[in-house]
Amino acid sequence: MTAPAFRIIGHRGIAGLAPENTLAGFRRAASLGVRWVEFDVHLSADGVPLLLHDDTLDRTTNGKGPVARANFVALQSLDAGSWFDSGFRGEKIPSLQETVSLLGELGLGALVEIKPSPGIEKATAAATVSCLQAHWPKQASPPIVSSFNTAALAEARDKAPEIARALLLRELTRDWYAQVKELGCSAVHLGAQRLKPAAVKAVADAGLPVYAYTVNDVAKAAELSRWGVSGVFSDRPDRLMGHEFSAPAEAAPL
Repeated sequence: MTAPAFRIIGHRGIAGLAPENTLAGFRRAASLGVRWVEFDVHLSADGVPLLLHDDTLDRTTNGKGPVARANFVALQSLDAGSWFDSGFRGEKIPSLQETVSLLGELGLGALVEIKPSPGIEKATAAATVSCLQAHWPKQASPPIVSSFNTAALAEARDKAPEIARALLLRELTRDWYAQVKELGCSAVHLGAQRLKPAAVKAVADAGLPVYAYTVNDVAKAAELSRWGVSGVFSDRPDRLMGHEFSAPAEAAPL
């Protein structure tokens, strides 16, 4: 029996080499041999699920203000690449639908973080999973949705129970297992900075895999793999690929 692979997942596409959450980032990740990517989904004022990490446009575009107050057509006029490097000038904020189409062409799997603006948690989750249900390529590895927001995960569970879910936490909380059971999650994603072996063991003892974010160092990835972590999210997956990491004997799917 082949041992399970330690998964190296491009964080926000490949955030160390291309503007995060952009089609250019996914193309760059695929060109380097990355097989899985993670990205963030917000909702525009007119209900279009799109890729952006922050609640506001200021950091990663030449726009200003809350993303949830702008219509998608207006958002499409913004430059989401120049802040990273002038070579990415003109890169757009992609919709989730066009992202899914590109991922199908590139053969990339995806972890889709539902990142709702305040007050529209359920709407963001519903729009996200509806898009995935309608447009995810049948031949591709099934996506998984994740979120720090339990209301969003509950909505995803109710609207699309067939799409796997992961609970996102900065560190393991006292009620983590109750949340996992209530939300029907199949994995736990934890911050690498505060992660301890005991937390990995606790999740593994419950029969669930741990994925850690954000890891850009080979030595740290190796340490986490020895603890039983099943994979990592990385801004520079290219630095980690090609190295041998151990993986749990019973590593579960993403």
